[in-house]
Formats: sequence, structure tokens, C-alpha cells
Amino acid sequence: MKKLGILNRDIARVLASLGHTDQIVIADCGLPIPSNVECIDLSIRLGVPNFVDVLTEVLADMEVELMMAATEVRTESPSIHQELENRQISIRYLPHDELKAETSKAKAIIRTGECAPYANVILRAGVIF
Repeated sequence: MKKLGILNRDIARVLASLGHTDQIVIADCGLPIPSNVECIDLSIRLGVPNFVDVLTEVLADMEVELMMAATEVRTESPSIHQELENRQISIRYLPHDELKAETSKAKAIIRTGECAPYANVILRAGVIF
């Protein structure tokens, strides 16, 4: 039995399969999921699990060179925005509609129970060497 890191088998599998510049998404419960992208649905009820907890665990297991977030998160969800800014990872902001379009390029979308507006981030894989 695995005793460290992410225990969810689907998330662990996706993270292990990522190559440099591959993307995954951590999403709130309202983000539309493109039909061509795997959805790992963790949502249990509104707010559970929350965006920050899932982001924290994924970042502990994944080398990330860039995060992409909606411009609107800055004003509509300042606490989520601050959590992103605190991560010491470059962030590219783009309009929400462009962010939604970009999700179709992701290997997977991890859907949380988060209900804060614009609590979505695309993580682009870096390299560990």
C-alpha cells in the first residue's frame, strides 16, 4: 500500500504519465469539462474537497513550470488568487473564456467541490533535471 504522496490512483497515474509541457487542470465544481479530456471527479458536496487542498497536494507531487489562471480570479476570488501567488511559480493570466478553451489541451481535469468563482488553474509540467 502506498503511504506517501497522493493516494488517489487516478491522480497518481496521470501525474506519473506527464511529460514536459503536458498540462492538467484543477477545477472548481462549475467548470465545463471538454468531452475529450479525462475528468477525475473528487467532488463530494459544495466546498469538499476545496481547491487549495487539492492544489497543495498536486504541487507536492508535480514539477510545475507555469500556472495559468483566469484574469477574473484577481477580483472575484482574492483568497484563491493569493494562494496562487504564494506558490512561487510563474502565473499567466488570461480571460476566463480563453482559459476554458485551453482546458481542451489538458491530459486530465481534477474536479473539486470548490464553489469560489474562477477557482481553476492549468498546471504545465516542468522537468526535474
